[in-house]
Amino acid sequence: MTQNKILVGLGALLFIGMMCMFTVSETEKAIKFRLGEIVKNDYEPGLHFKWPFINNVKKFDKRIQTMAAKPERFLTAEKKNVIVDSFVKWRIGDVTTFYTVVAGDVDQANLRLDQIIKDAFRGEFGKRNIKQLVSTDRQEIREILIKNAKPLAADLGMEIIDVQVMRIDLPEEVSSSVFRRMEAERERVAREFRSQGAEAAERIRADADRQRVVTMANAFRDAEMLRGEGDAKSAEIYAKAYGADTEFFTFYRSLNAYKKTFTSSSMMVLDPDSDYFRYFKQQK
Repeated sequence: MTQNKILVGLGALLFIGMMCMFTVSETEKAIKFRLGEIVKNDYEPGLHFKWPFINNVKKFDKRIQTMAAKPERFLTAEKKNVIVDSFVKWRIGDVTTFYTVVAGDVDQANLRLDQIIKDAFRGEFGKRNIKQLVSTDRQEIREILIKNAKPLAADLGMEIIDVQVMRIDLPEEVSSSVFRRMEAERERVAREFRSQGAEAAERIRADADRQRVVTMANAFRDAEMLRGEGDAKSAEIYAKAYGADTEFFTFYRSLNAYKKTFTSSSMMVLDPDSDYFRYFKQQK
């Protein structure tokens, strides 16, 4: 019986001892309350003590959180809508303020932070045109957003680590209009290139025609010169042959004339005493 009482006593002491202790890990921040009043919030990781039934402890994740905002429309300096998809990296800064303002609720904190970031985006996007937002000022916008959002987030007990814009898109109706303008511009450039190509082709074709005419004229000139030289050579040979034996040449030409005449079906009426029949009359 006495042994059982000792065991019960030891168990009660162990239970009370466990109620008097709590641990804080490296990834947590803790607040100790005394009858609902915050008495301490700067606990280092490790084992700590409290009074049971008088003190209670709440723990919060101090690791970096990500708030992925829903795509939102903002107006640019040209009064054009853009759709922005962004996210924010944050963690708990002052745990007491975080618990007091948003009751330590991460969802409530994200909701409040989302409104802060949207207001900051709206102010910065309204100062810039689309070209600046897309190509030149994104890093500058990021730095300004972090700088402007940090004091407001600190009022919620939150510390801003980073703000990033994942994409900036035009609304579908604006994108269609932009694509049509781009298509029209590309078509205009294509027509210009085709026009330049047609002009170059006509120029090349005209030059080729000119060269063809010049080449044919030169060839005709050379042919006529060769023909003239051949005719002159032929006439010279004929003249020499005729001068060598005039009678034989006359006889040969007469034979050729007879051949052409008598092989044709034409009818001729000639005087028998004409020179055409001179060699018919001659005898050996």
